[in-house]
Amino acid sequence: MGGSVGSAVETTETADPHGAAPVTVRMLGPLTVMRGDAPVPLPASRKVRALFAYLALAPHAPTRSHLCGLLWDVPNDPRGELRWCLSKIRRILGDAGRVRTEGDTVRLDLTSCHVDARQLDAIAAQGVALQSLPSLCRMAESFAGEFLDGLELDRSPAFNAWLVAQRRRYRGIQTEVLEHLADHLPEAEAGRTLERWAALCPLDERVHARLLRMLARRQRVQEGKDHLEAVIRLFDAEGLDSASLREVWREAMAQAPRPVPAQAIAPDPPAPVAAAHHGSIAVMPFADESGTPRIRGGVADALVHDVITRLAKLRSLFVISQGSTFALHDRNVSPDEAGRLLNVDYVVGGSIRRSQGHLTVQVELAEVRTGRIVWADILSHSIDDAFLVLDEIGNRIVASVASEIETVERNRAILKAPNSLDAWEAHHRGLWHMYRFNKQDNDAAQAFFTQALAIDPTFARAYAGLSFTHFQNAFQGWTERRPEVESALRAAGQGLMIDDRDPAAHWAMGRALWLRGSFEQTLRELETSVDLSPNFAQGHYTLGFVHSQAGDPETAIAAADQSRRLSPYDPLLFGMLGSRAMALMRLGRFDEAAAAGVTAASRPNAHAHIAGIAALALSFAGRLDEARDMLAGIRATLPGYGMSHFLNAMQLGPDDRALFREAARRIGMDDG
Repeated sequence: MGGSVGSAVETTETADPHGAAPVTVRMLGPLTVMRGDAPVPLPASRKVRALFAYLALAPHAPTRSHLCGLLWDVPNDPRGELRWCLSKIRRILGDAGRVRTEGDTVRLDLTSCHVDARQLDAIAAQGVALQSLPSLCRMAESFAGEFLDGLELDRSPAFNAWLVAQRRRYRGIQTEVLEHLADHLPEAEAGRTLERWAALCPLDERVHARLLRMLARRQRVQEGKDHLEAVIRLFDAEGLDSASLREVWREAMAQAPRPVPAQAIAPDPPAPVAAAHHGSIAVMPFADESGTPRIRGGVADALVHDVITRLAKLRSLFVISQGSTFALHDRNVSPDEAGRLLNVDYVVGGSIRRSQGHLTVQVELAEVRTGRIVWADILSHSIDDAFLVLDEIGNRIVASVASEIETVERNRAILKAPNSLDAWEAHHRGLWHMYRFNKQDNDAAQAFFTQALAIDPTFARAYAGLSFTHFQNAFQGWTERRPEVESALRAAGQGLMIDDRDPAAHWAMGRALWLRGSFEQTLRELETSVDLSPNFAQGHYTLGFVHSQAGDPETAIAAADQSRRLSPYDPLLFGMLGSRAMALMRLGRFDEAAAAGVTAASRPNAHAHIAGIAALALSFAGRLDEARDMLAGIRATLPGYGMSHFLNAMQLGPDDRALFREAARRIGMDDG
């Protein structure tokens, strides 16, 4: 689609270059083509309309073979039927559009037409929040129902699969537009937006709660009662619990203002943010595409059960039980719709295929509110040992899902006003700053973790983050060590008191005890963290970090490698590689140590001690010029950095301290 997004949003009609009436194609509802104000008669053939819609949105020109397979179930003459359909499409468009063929491909040129679905795509590409409210209101006015409502085709499974995917995507964007308008329009105008949202997503608990609160605030009591009763009947018919909406109405009525003259009504203050919101996820049963009848309890179900269990052990997300997700799957509810019914933030879905001694798993993580796929992967293993294969695949899925969600939530939180954050968002805003590894950001992270705990004092993960900021102050030498060590221990202890089964709470306590030099206690806490959740990458990393200095270097390498397998794009990847380099130096494997150290120091958030590890490893490997360059880079930002800074941070034994001092002496890193 040509032109900028902004111009696309502001324009509602596109004039024909020859002066004819503008042509508008509407897909957000039943397929409709308008020339000016007059509807263009559409062919009775559903396949002509389906082909028209598919070509209108195709990002690339599809081949004729692809289109035949998409729409026809072994017709006598598929290409002949395709030619007939294209001739009908030419009549629909007249001079406003062109069917263009090149080789075996077919393309629909709608440059002179306004297509509402393509306009919505442009809004999503630039970002809903960046659009003007008037343009979004005009866009919302065009929402006439489900995408291509009523256009399903019999015996065309490929087209129907495309249609379901597009409906999910456009419903997500439409919901985002309507939610943004409901958040930013005056309440008198937002009511219509909420009604559209409820019509689009009738089983979305959030919109009904907002409607009920609005009706209570505006003293429209009977309308509120009628709406609640209708929603209860709808939810009961779908087997959903409506108790929370009953409670919303009860609380809304208790807080509603007494009736006053209309002229005295002032704008309502924003509703308070719910303090208890934490991220939530549902893992839907995986489809078995092996060509054999699905057996309950088979490989696909075993993998899903394993992923649900492992995610729950991480304790960072609210995880929907297997019983709920399997029940919805048995009712043929799609993953995106299940996410809305269960009112979760994220949904995991996928499929498995077994063939010729291999197991292939396709998996994707989607954000429910927008329908956006956050992460997707295809994992393939030979089936030498089915249990080991499922274990490895489960590890990769769980670690990737947890890491991707944390990244999404961190990046979302940084864009919000600090005083608007709930506890979950404040915690992730803290993580965003914490992973920058400088004093200014560490102080900001500490403030956001404290803000999260002021909102929700039972948030164990926020205590773990707070403990880590105190650990950094002590480890980096940014403030006086002793008070920071005590603060790190105190925050970690608070987290353990709240949730003794949270691996992050034990991880935080292990790091704090390491600052005290309590080696055996440190190992007990860190081993507990990975026992509670074998997928907790930071627990494995910190075990490697501790063993790399005063423990078993082979164990350190294994733990660091496991943490990297679990979380290959982790914000602490520099530490995983740095720990590996330290252990390799102690084993005398200096070339390997130098390679790991240099890679660690090249990470964008690596701090001075990581660069120090790299300089020492290069010195051990005889690459003295590179080592001196690395040291010069450290001293450009930290003048005077030397071996005393490094050894004060680390906890090496006497023999290793002497060994490392010799490497430092060769490159002028010693403090003399």
